[in-house]
Amino acid sequence: MGLLLVSMIVAALAPAAQAAVDKPELENAWVRVWRSTRAPHEKRPMREHPPTVLVYLTDAHDRVAAAAGAVRDSRQKAGSVAYRDGGTYGEENVSGRPAEVIVIELKPGAPPSPPVALDPVRLDPKYHTVPLENDRVRVLRTVLEPRVKSPQHEHPHYVVVYLTELHTTMQMADGRVVDNPRRPGEVAWRDALKHITENVGPRTAVEIQVEVK
Repeated sequence: MGLLLVSMIVAALAPAAQAAVDKPELENAWVRVWRSTRAPHEKRPMREHPPTVLVYLTDAHDRVAAAAGAVRDSRQKAGSVAYRDGGTYGEENVSGRPAEVIVIELKPGAPPSPPVALDPVRLDPKYHTVPLENDRVRVLRTVLEPRVKSPQHEHPHYVVVYLTELHTTMQMADGRVVDNPRRPGEVAWRDALKHITENVGPRTAVEIQVEVK
């Protein structure tokens, strides 16, 4: 009877343990975002995935097995970004270290983002680069040194992943100034906007912006 009771308790706790590994961050009409923490050598079962952007908070070495039998090796550095098409596949953390990834799933039938005239990549190319772009998203890497202020620019709807501790301010189109202190690994959603960003902190600010088309 005691062994049966222990088994029932373990079974009841199993979903909670899984939920702690994959933590939802935000969800709206465009995206579902969650934080995936993968234990060393952990295997994830095969399942259907939507098109996905991955932002790596740690180094990672994954083995991705597709339903058709193809196996792909993926090595990523902390701060890098990858895109995976939708499909059925399983994953394994091949390394002996835990990996933490921000997973941004793109929803089908999402409303299109408004057009942008003041493109930060064109206006401020030194601090805004494009590591990844396709027909669903454009990914920006923004790096602002201390006391650097960007020119006024626009974004479509987008997800922000903060890679460093930072303290910026955002002067909005209506003149409001929004204080924005952040810690590494934090995630935020922003509807399409026009703003001026200034790094008011003592450290270089690095963030990934996943713009939804």
